Amino acid sequence: MRALIVEDSQMSQAYIQSLLAELEIESICASDGLTGVEFFQLESPDLVLLDIVLPDIDGLEVARRIRRGERPGEWTPIIFLTARTTDEDLEAGIAAGGDDYLAKPINPIVLAAKLRAMQRIVLMRRELDAANRELRRLSSVDGLTGLANRRQFDYTLQNEWMWGQAQKQPLSLLMCDVDFFKLYNDSYGHPQGDECLRQVANALHEALKGPKDLAARYGGEEFAILLPNTGPDMAMMIAERAREAIANLQLPTLSRQLDTSASVWASQRVSRQLPTQRIG
Repeated sequence: MRALIVEDSQMSQAYIQSLLAELEIESICASDGLTGVEFFQLESPDLVLLDIVLPDIDGLEVARRIRRGERPGEWTPIIFLTARTTDEDLEAGIAAGGDDYLAKPINPIVLAAKLRAMQRIVLMRRELDAANRELRRLSSVDGLTGLANRRQFDYTLQNEWMWGQAQKQPLSLLMCDVDFFKLYNDSYGHPQGDECLRQVANALHEALKGPKDLAARYGGEEFAILLPNTGPDMAMMIAERAREAIANLQLPTLSRQLDTSASVWASQRVSRQLPTQRIG
């Protein structure tokens, strides 16, 4: 855990740092409010110990600026250090974005207790954030193929469409359908059909060219590839590359009719819809 100390007294800084060191908490110090805000943005500490009386802006304004600069969902505990301990002072501190008060002169036992409480809150929040990130990831991924699912595809398509319109950039879309998949599934069974879809998905993913390209399972044996900032010529090259990769998969066949192949359609938009083209 790392703490930011915003305190104008060098003696108080050294004393607080020594107390934190005993608790195995690393610390960085700022002697005025503006420097404190700057250090918070640069260092991303886990905790802020903030004096209210500072030589430039006061601690209440520092807390407000810290809270305004946090991204949605982020939270860093702020403990005010002050000799002002009236109910009105407490209310003002909480309203400014603070979480607790520590009266001066600082009692080491009280400081240790408050820091342990904040550490528990920070740890629980991190675990909750990690669980939420995993849930968001799982909600956007197709469980069988590992590609983006239809929900994520629709969301990305909407965003990239609006961005392309605003920036006057092309947006290409490839739709892929595995040929004769029902016959393949009926002949080999669903486990082998699932393996076929996984290998097709991997081939499509390998065909991507850019960091914003997205391959998704559109539904059943249908797949989609979204290609932001990609014109028709490059989209057709990627479509052909994807088709060839699928055709070259080493999957079992009963007859030539059941060789794994795919049909790929490509369409592209700048400010008007261009004709759809089919490959293979």
